Amino acid sequence: MSFVKKDNQRYFNPMRRAILKHDMIRPKDKVAIGMSGGKDSTTLLYLLDTIRRQQRLGFDFEIQPITLDMGFAGVELQPMQEFVEKLGYELEVVPTNIAKVVFEIREERSPCSLCAKLRRGTLYTHAKELGCNKVALGHHLDDAVETYFMNFLFHGQLNSFEPVSYLSKTGVTLIRPLIYIEEQEIIRYVNREKLPVIFNPCPVDKQTKREEIKRFVATIAETYPDVREKFIMGMEQGTAADFWKKSLVLP
Repeated sequence: MSFVKKDNQRYFNPMRRAILKHDMIRPKDKVAIGMSGGKDSTTLLYLLDTIRRQQRLGFDFEIQPITLDMGFAGVELQPMQEFVEKLGYELEVVPTNIAKVVFEIREERSPCSLCAKLRRGTLYTHAKELGCNKVALGHHLDDAVETYFMNFLFHGQLNSFEPVSYLSKTGVTLIRPLIYIEEQEIIRYVNREKLPVIFNPCPVDKQTKREEIKRFVATIAETYPDVREKFIMGMEQGTAADFWKKSLVLP
């Protein structure tokens, strides 16, 4: 893994822009990073760590990687643990029985909503216990666009999730530093830097409504290649109160 490649600015610049524009991180913040083992959260930690070490924000802050052991059999956390340790951190592993609750006890036909709710509650509470006042998630630009269309098509609402939101029940603030970076850019970065990605054992992975909307957005982008750029323009030209809403939370 290396940070010397010249085109890294295409990743650092939009992340720094998002952080500063939306006031995501302030001096002395302790930021928990929710690590799922997937490409997005792995990239988030890698980039945010570089920004912190190279003082790209002009001030210092702390990082605390956290992952939830969902209770799925056969999940190997060692590659993620080794990756986190190489960056100089200790991965906080939180054991849970979320998989059993969702798929065995509740036998949810549409499990994503309950699973997301349980994961969020556990992550936010544990982050607070560790002294973190911010929780960073790996939601990127495509996630925001897809959420917008999901809200429109399924709920009749014209909004997406917020880049920053204060969670009054836990007293932590949720931030999304990758909000200006496209998913394909993250995929290229992970492949180029050979970042570790852990297999997702969830039985409904790639079989959700979000996957349908992902294909829908990809189809739109074939005709209108700048649809994601236009989304950012629309987001920034409006006000937070008009555009970013807590309507649909990502699973």
